[in-house]
Amino acid sequence: MAHTPSILQALFHLLFIYLAAGYSTLSEESLRALPGPGDDFNIKTGKLLSPILQPRVPGTPGSIAVQNHFIDFFKTTLPAWKIELQNSTSKTPATGDRDVPFVNLIISRDPPWYAPGFSSRLTLVAHYDSLSVPEGFLGAVDSAVPCAILMHVARSIDVALTAKWEKMQADGMDSEFEDHQGVQIFFLDGEEAFKTWTDTDSVYGARSLAAEMESSAFAAQSTFHNALSTISLFVLLDLLGAKNPTVPSFFMTTHWAYQKMASVEKRLRSFSLFESSAKAASPKAASSSKKASSKKASSKKASSKKVSPKRKTPKKASKRNDAVFLTEADKTGGRWLGGMIGDDHVPFMERGVEVLHIIPTPFPHVWHKMEDDGAHLDLPTVTDWSRLITGFTAEWMELEGFMNTTQTSSKNGRDLNADGSRPTKDKSELP
Repeated sequence: MAHTPSILQALFHLLFIYLAAGYSTLSEESLRALPGPGDDFNIKTGKLLSPILQPRVPGTPGSIAVQNHFIDFFKTTLPAWKIELQNSTSKTPATGDRDVPFVNLIISRDPPWYAPGFSSRLTLVAHYDSLSVPEGFLGAVDSAVPCAILMHVARSIDVALTAKWEKMQADGMDSEFEDHQGVQIFFLDGEEAFKTWTDTDSVYGARSLAAEMESSAFAAQSTFHNALSTISLFVLLDLLGAKNPTVPSFFMTTHWAYQKMASVEKRLRSFSLFESSAKAASPKAASSSKKASSKKASSKKASSKKVSPKRKTPKKASKRNDAVFLTEADKTGGRWLGGMIGDDHVPFMERGVEVLHIIPTPFPHVWHKMEDDGAHLDLPTVTDWSRLITGFTAEWMELEGFMNTTQTSSKNGRDLNADGSRPTKDKSELP
């Protein structure tokens, strides 16, 4: 008997066709020209990453310092981006009757003809707070690196966005009544639990922002009815920066977007533009990777990050035959783990927002340990993630033909500084 597709499957298929039709891939030339972070991810002096590598518990001086780091970067480097703060307070199990302040930063760039309610936005997200216990926890993968990556992405596409929108205006394609997409970045506060991860002791900032966006109604004639509905895709980065990550596809409805990002990764690797690939290819690195994998498997009894106590811990991804980050590009069915990991996406997903969750499973071995610091990052992997997320964002925003292809990386795949010199690395950056 022939299998008859369900109505739901048919709708997913139509959605895939509709969304994929508006997605344009980058050429080989554009992919080769994607900038890496160079020395800006130096853990001691890098202007993007190093200021985030400090304890940043909500409401503390460290948290305020990191907020100011984000604001200063966009004000001075990317002044065309709009900066908004969304504030809330909440009591926590650790503070009793004392309210803790939470500050979300929304950084956006829209077409010049933008009118509220008429443009959708690709939404790139990471949390910037760190655990309150153990004291002094830095949270490099959790989630300083994802924040630095999003700053790098914004800087890398800024000129191309301007060029694209100027051309659209020159061609008369700037009608405010059409859905011309912008991009926004959420730096979310209060993701971490203060005591034990529960629905109420976690994602404080995300819960507040999702509720506020849902209640902010646009005019009746608008294309979108509230700020929440303008999110075309919610791309959440978390726990990035450790060596040999495996990121599954969590949601069937956004598997097509996962496949697009996986395609970018595949092409970057084929052009030898992934620094971690060269390391993984060496016998020594392969042996080290095997030992690390074995160690992770033997210690898997530890509780999983942001997983409800009533749910099973996500199992380790199937054995890989290569070193790719996005391991399930060929997935066609089976088990989807999207409901098993709690994170900042949940308040948005519960309100109908489509989510692409980029988080390794299993979690890095440094997760919620004092070892989650700059010295334990794998810098080639960090660089690769920054280039991959930039490439995906550039494709989503249809920036082919507008990316700067005159500034290319050095022939060996290492990024050059803005003045053409080679960046230096100190010993603290080595894995």
